[in-house]
Amino acid sequence: MILLRRLLGDVLRRQRQRQGRTLREVSAAARVSLGYLSEVERGQKEASSELLSAICDALDVRMSEVMREVSDELSLAELAAGEPVRPILVEPVAVPSGPGDRMPSLLPKASAMDVVAA
Repeated sequence: MILLRRLLGDVLRRQRQRQGRTLREVSAAARVSLGYLSEVERGQKEASSELLSAICDALDVRMSEVMREVSDELSLAELAAGEPVRPILVEPVAVPSGPGDRMPSLLPKASAMDVVAA
């Protein structure tokens, strides 16, 4: 079984080590106990979004960057474990290509998750 908390901990540890920083330095900057940060890095504790944000801030790294790295590792772990690859089905919708263009192009229909508030 692939544990997300273990992958997240590995990524956080690598980020910290790349910077040559100690657990003590990062735990002080994130305002979290050294023991708890150690448990998060070892995949023994689940990091809340608030805790993860504090750790990322202390490491001066974007949370999206950390999550992207976790996602990449999860994909590799699934492939190594022989998990089936499931296709993503997208329903196309016709959208005009430009002003006065009568030939529509086919683009995936956006969902509520695809819309970003301006």
